[in-house]
Order: sequence, then structure tokens, then C-alpha cells
Amino acid sequence: MSNDIKKIVKVSSLSIFFIFIIIYAFFISKDLIFGVKIRNVNIQDGTTISENVIKITGNAKNAVNLTLNGREISIDQAGNFNETISLLLGYNIVTIKAEDKFGYTDEKNYKLMH
Repeated sequence: MSNDIKKIVKVSSLSIFFIFIIIYAFFISKDLIFGVKIRNVNIQDGTTISENVIKITGNAKNAVNLTLNGREISIDQAGNFNETISLLLGYNIVTIKAEDKFGYTDEKNYKLMH
């Protein structure tokens, strides 16, 4: 009986250890698994804007480099960005491109009319 209990304790301890290792590996590699994502941008594709100056805000999760219409803009630690741009009269395309530390990119294009 005593040997059976020791064997059960050993197997369950090893199982818990390996489960902990798997969870830790997933937690460490989540940035690589999920990549970079541009979210919560305050403009919508295909809308008409009456003002010629608009403020664009959003979040680029896991990004280390973010560009707006080819110009690099700053982001905070959480990936939030806030930038003001001027629109030309007529049809405008606003391009937001984010890159993470592994070189993966996400790009969003918004078509606006002024």
C-alpha cells in the first residue's frame, strides 16, 4: 500500500510540474503566437468627414514600430496611439501599419471623403 501511495505522489507531482512548464511556455510565447494587432481605431472605412483635421486614436497591441501614412508615430507601453492628421479635399486613404519585434506586420487602410 505504501509503495502505491508513493507512486501516485510521484506521478501527480511530475504531471503538475509538466503542466506548469507548458503554461509558462505559453505565457512567455504569447506575443509570438498572437502577433501584432491594430484595434480600436476611432475612424471607420468609407465615411465622410466634414473637418479637414482629424484626431486618430487606437491600439496596436504588441507593436514596436507604428506608421501612419508612412510616417512613424509614437506609441505607449500598452500600444495606444494618438495622432492628428490633415485631410485633403476629396478622397483620402489613411494607412496604419504596425510591426512587432519578430517582424510580423498588420496593416489597416481607411478610405475617407472630405
